[in-house]
Amino acid sequence: MTADPGTPTATYRLQLQPAFPFAAAERAVPYLASLGVSHLHLSPVLEAVPGSSHGYDVVDHSAVRAELGGEEGLRALARTARAHGLGLIVDIVPNHMAAPAPERLNAPLWEVLREGPESPYARWFDIDWRAHGGKVLLPVLGGPLGEEWNRLRVENGTLRYYDHTFPLRPGTEGLPLGELLDAQWYRLGWWRLARTELNYRRFFTISELIAVRVEDPEVFAATHATLLELVRDGVVEGLRIDHPDGLADPEGYLRRLDGAVRAATGEASDGEGGRGRWTVVEKILARDERLPATWPVAGTTGYDALHHIDGLFVDPDGLAKLTARYRAFAAPPADLGGDWPATVRRAAREVVTHELAAEVARLTRTASRICAADPRLRDHAPWALRTAIRELLVRLPVYRPYASVGGPPATDADAVMLRSAAADAREAFTVEQEARVVGVVRDAALGRLGDGPDHRDFCARFAQTAAALRAKSVEDTAFYRYTPLLSAAEVGGDPGRPAVAPEEFHAFAARLLRDWPATGTVLSTHDTKRSADARARLAALTECPGWWARMVEELTRSVPAPDPQLAWTAWQTALALGHGDAARLVPAVLKGVREAGLRTTWTEQNAAYEEEVTAFLEAGPCAADPSVWAAIGAELDGPARANALGAALLQLTMPGVPDLYMGTEHLYTALVDPDNRRPPEFGGGPEARGVSAEKLLLTRAALRLRRERPRWFGPGSGYAPLTAEGPSAAHCVAFVRADAGNEDGGGGGVGGGGAVTVVTRLSRRLAEAGGWGATRLLLPAGRWRDLLTGRTAEGSEALDELLSGLPVALLVRS
Repeated sequence: MTADPGTPTATYRLQLQPAFPFAAAERAVPYLASLGVSHLHLSPVLEAVPGSSHGYDVVDHSAVRAELGGEEGLRALARTARAHGLGLIVDIVPNHMAAPAPERLNAPLWEVLREGPESPYARWFDIDWRAHGGKVLLPVLGGPLGEEWNRLRVENGTLRYYDHTFPLRPGTEGLPLGELLDAQWYRLGWWRLARTELNYRRFFTISELIAVRVEDPEVFAATHATLLELVRDGVVEGLRIDHPDGLADPEGYLRRLDGAVRAATGEASDGEGGRGRWTVVEKILARDERLPATWPVAGTTGYDALHHIDGLFVDPDGLAKLTARYRAFAAPPADLGGDWPATVRRAAREVVTHELAAEVARLTRTASRICAADPRLRDHAPWALRTAIRELLVRLPVYRPYASVGGPPATDADAVMLRSAAADAREAFTVEQEARVVGVVRDAALGRLGDGPDHRDFCARFAQTAAALRAKSVEDTAFYRYTPLLSAAEVGGDPGRPAVAPEEFHAFAARLLRDWPATGTVLSTHDTKRSADARARLAALTECPGWWARMVEELTRSVPAPDPQLAWTAWQTALALGHGDAARLVPAVLKGVREAGLRTTWTEQNAAYEEEVTAFLEAGPCAADPSVWAAIGAELDGPARANALGAALLQLTMPGVPDLYMGTEHLYTALVDPDNRRPPEFGGGPEARGVSAEKLLLTRAALRLRRERPRWFGPGSGYAPLTAEGPSAAHCVAFVRADAGNEDGGGGGVGGGGAVTVVTRLSRRLAEAGGWGATRLLLPAGRWRDLLTGRTAEGSEALDELLSGLPVALLVRS
């Protein structure tokens, strides 16, 4: 990891947009400083498409976004933050830029469209110039070219089509339209051609985001110059790297970035990754996957922590019953939501065959050239190569392997993973000799067939396509099809096995402290499908599966849904919010049914079905009698409170750097974007009450403790589980944090301890069993005080007394 003396104690994520610019963030600084965070975590700040609500569609790396207040606005925010003891962390987007309308907004892309492959900017973009006769396909037309012909016009030396403006190749502006189109370095095409014909790499399946070849040193320098200037001047003190798995060489990029940051700040390497700025990567890890140990970063953005925290509040027995009731009620086919592995595999096949057909076609062309150039590899037909590529891709259980030609070899884990996938992929072939092509593709993906340009291209593009496939098939398709428990369908999660035992959580926390003590941790982000507090309500359903199934059956009899699976999902979505708000619920559920792609999709919308969905939502969840919500609240409010407060305290005190999403210091229920990207409101609102007030109290106490006692929580600290004893011990998760170097925590332990976290899990089951009873928690030696209630404790403490007011406790030495 990067050993950075400026490691944050906690960060606070602000989603900047025109409705919430730098000036608004600056006004919030005093309040945010009072919470106890050390840094503000800003969404992308460079120039983006006008009106963008997220900033990931960068158009100009040389300028800070004018709509947010420009560079002076950012520097003013940094000055105000510094005056209040805060630094700035900035989210950066190295993988892609916007392909905007008008195209002139992206100056490098404009030059490539005008000058073609000889443009000095051609090296910026990952374009396959061998396809389409050396032209870039631009899938921007609303229909086939012949139908849109009369909507094209030449105006002021450019080609216009609605909001699009395209440059003209010098000397072609006077040609007849047909000849003019043929003379350009680009080909205008129907938007539906993107699936199969696109010849530039994009972000996932979004053709409006064109990939950048940041692996090129000149491209890296040009796209990072402004950022590095801000780092040099102390405006930016840390970095979040968006989607590293889209890069050709993630480790190479991170090493170049680490070196550039150290050079900008004048800090020399210490031989172990350098003393750059605190940097985390948005790497989505599978349950048993590990972040590459050689990456010069502090860790991930924290989705792995989210999964382990959430899982503590899922009752595995109750989940099994809930899933059985879901299958009985919704009756989905196994591969369309009835069984998690089968649903993932079918979704992957659909995506790799349709949405990523162009990416597979490019890999097939490259593999064909590799085989044609080596006499020993000839006679592998394109169809066989294409089949082998698809079959390998759909069998990868992680986002991507890490291999390169001419660089470090693939890890043993990646090599084993690809060998296992290849063994299974051979089953797609009936002729043994034809099945040998799978081994060729496997070795090409591992970078073992040679070191030519095509070998390097295939190795990188295979991994990049694998990442896109995983994201689109799992997070954006299967998560919306397999819906027994919506809270389990979260970024980095495993809906087929979401429950986490306390022992697994403690092992994970200890490993983080050992390997990545300054990694990020999150519970809610701009990308989570549902906020942490919404998921806390949903997780409570695993403690009352029979009640929930009966409730859905009764509600659906009153207001029938277009299909039972929709009813199950829609009512859970409304439950997550806690009420039926049509303005928020309808868009979220419509997005879900389109992502699921069962009866409507984004590109083939079934208007009649979507009208039925909307009508059901408006007549059902959004018009439910108050008695319905009262009944739901009576069952779930208590467990949801324990889950929400417990998850918050765990994140704030476990190993790693907690990142709070805007507004989550209070009770915050949000659905999928854009619902979770609404501009925040700081101050002026009603005083926090109930669970919201309790969460604010907890958050302030934990954040201020982290700020005052960084050695108890940061690198060099200790972590040790505390085990309760008694009939309800399984409902308690507790641990102690302290400076591992002091006399109380010597020898790698945390004997006396500095802070103790105590959390209740599965609180409804606890109540059904009669409460804590004789269950006690043995505290480290000394007298302890709960920062949340003021209660004191020592020795073997009865949990029914320690947790009599709140379901959680944060203890420090008196």
